[in-house]
Amino acid sequence: MSSQTLQQISTLPQLTKFVTGHDEYGRSEIHESSAFTWSSHDDNKMGFSVAYTTSSSPAVLTNNADLEAHKQTMTKGLGLVNPKGSVVRCVDFAPGYSCSMHRTKSLDYGVVLEGEIEMVLDSGVSKLHRGDIAVQRATNHQWRNTSSTNWARMMFVLLDCETDMKEDLGEGVGGLLPSGN
Repeated sequence: MSSQTLQQISTLPQLTKFVTGHDEYGRSEIHESSAFTWSSHDDNKMGFSVAYTTSSSPAVLTNNADLEAHKQTMTKGLGLVNPKGSVVRCVDFAPGYSCSMHRTKSLDYGVVLEGEIEMVLDSGVSKLHRGDIAVQRATNHQWRNTSSTNWARMMFVLLDCETDMKEDLGEGVGGLLPSGN
């Protein structure tokens, strides 16, 4: 089951999102900044925070159309992937936690920000360290926090893609919607 919270469930530092824009003179500025809003999953063993979404590629920034599209996407609900667009999501993994084996219909860039993570594929396991990047190309995969004491954190950028592979959430995460792409 998923529930929105204002703070993350992990012991890792809170993150802040900064969204830029332009003032009436065309100068760059901070449009908004806010602490990440988290949802908890799998009995508080995994936390999600969606930093931003786009609903088209290329993204339409004219007249702040992307800001309104992001608001609408977050209001209607979001699976792991935003069809025809992108998602930037931070994920915190509890010590010793493994998510279920799953596949998204997307091209994903996953960056390890804190800790160490095992990337489990059908063909075997690879250990990723802080700063490492996984490029997931609609493959079946699982994430496993190898520490028995420390939380791990990854940042993912998911881009909708064209592929013959279908989304498969496996056992799934309670409350997570299918992406529909």
